[in-house]
Amino acid sequence: MHPPATRKQIRPLQLVAIIFFTVSGGPYGLEPLLTYAGQHGAMLVLLITPLLWDVPAILTVLELNSMRPVTGGYYQWVKHGLGKRLGFYEGWWTWLYTFVDLAIYPVLFVEYASFFFPGLQGYKIPVCLVIIWASAALNILGIMQVGRASMLLSIVVLVPLLILFVVAAWHHQGSFSLPSPGLHGVSFPSLGMALYTVMWNCLGWDNVTTYAQEVEKPVRSYLISVSVAFLLVMVVYALAIITAQHSGINADTFNNEGFPALGLRVAGYWLGAMLAAGGMASTLGIYAAVLLSVSRVPQVMADDKLLPSGLNRLHPRFNTPYVSILICSIVVSLMVLWSFAELLIIDVTVYGAGLSLEYATLIKLRLKEPDTLRPFKIPLNVAGLCLLLLLPLTVYAVALAGAMISEGQGIKPALFAICALATAELAWRLVVWRKTHITVPD
Repeated sequence: MHPPATRKQIRPLQLVAIIFFTVSGGPYGLEPLLTYAGQHGAMLVLLITPLLWDVPAILTVLELNSMRPVTGGYYQWVKHGLGKRLGFYEGWWTWLYTFVDLAIYPVLFVEYASFFFPGLQGYKIPVCLVIIWASAALNILGIMQVGRASMLLSIVVLVPLLILFVVAAWHHQGSFSLPSPGLHGVSFPSLGMALYTVMWNCLGWDNVTTYAQEVEKPVRSYLISVSVAFLLVMVVYALAIITAQHSGINADTFNNEGFPALGLRVAGYWLGAMLAAGGMASTLGIYAAVLLSVSRVPQVMADDKLLPSGLNRLHPRFNTPYVSILICSIVVSLMVLWSFAELLIIDVTVYGAGLSLEYATLIKLRLKEPDTLRPFKIPLNVAGLCLLLLLPLTVYAVALAGAMISEGQGIKPALFAICALATAELAWRLVVWRKTHITVPD
């Protein structure tokens, strides 16, 4: 296996673009928020949820990554802090949720492309397969190519949104007033789905660390890039919801037809077309960035003999984990028929469980290794960290409870996600049975 140092390294600007697509890719996918939370609750949920859900995750990721900026990221942290068994859980759960997550983006691409080609829905499967395998080829070429593609696609995503915001502000003479914030009339199941919508649009901060050894000056680069990306995501999301509210677009229309319909309402066909193109670019950029992050996890798990050894095989020319990339692409190819709402619930539920292990790792390493160098350290003691980490866990519990008591829309995928989490123990037992040199930690 080639040493990581032989790989080309990306700089902060490219890393910002990759993080932007890994976590967000623009507000495409945020459209259901107005339906679930209503005019008065949408901005309230949008602004509060990232503070409770994302900020603790970002701080945790930055501290753990500053301690161990290595290929495999969160898997390596959990394995180091909590042992090989829970490290396996972390990697397994992330693999599962990412398969589900990746499956939605080619489908969304087809929906946005249907703005130009209304009959394209009839060819959804072949179009999705082309996207999946083109992205696989790009990832095999390496992180530099993914970084360049992300920068180009981010321009295609952000420029139409910027035009939308400027035109909408011009129509309102630069004056925007928000509906009074409140959740009156929002049922608990709807609140749960609103939380899931925002949580799904803001997850993945840990995913961007799996290729840390392919980043120039990783500790400093991640600190700068993650901060810039978070501010960019929140500004874009807030402006998108404000614009939708002031356009007077019907919430169900916005949910079903997306930002192209908003562009049609604000300025006509030309802006609707630009936003449809932006949606297509967003799905392509997200898919490529997320595939980049997840493909490194089975590679390092195979290095640890927790997965078949072929998964850590690197391409002889591009030095990328091409076998892992190909296997991820095969699995995603089989999952492109799932619905958006189901994928959203499964995604966040499985992802949240893995994130909880990262929080536990942060606490454990503060207790176990208090003197280990941490170039970035959250300015809280252990008790303060425990209180901080209760915030995302509370949001996670409320969202899951809302899904569980809903009628049909959320309970089935929520139960499926819980069953998927249980497969980690079954898979671990299989690993122990096949690899007798692995000792199960007490």
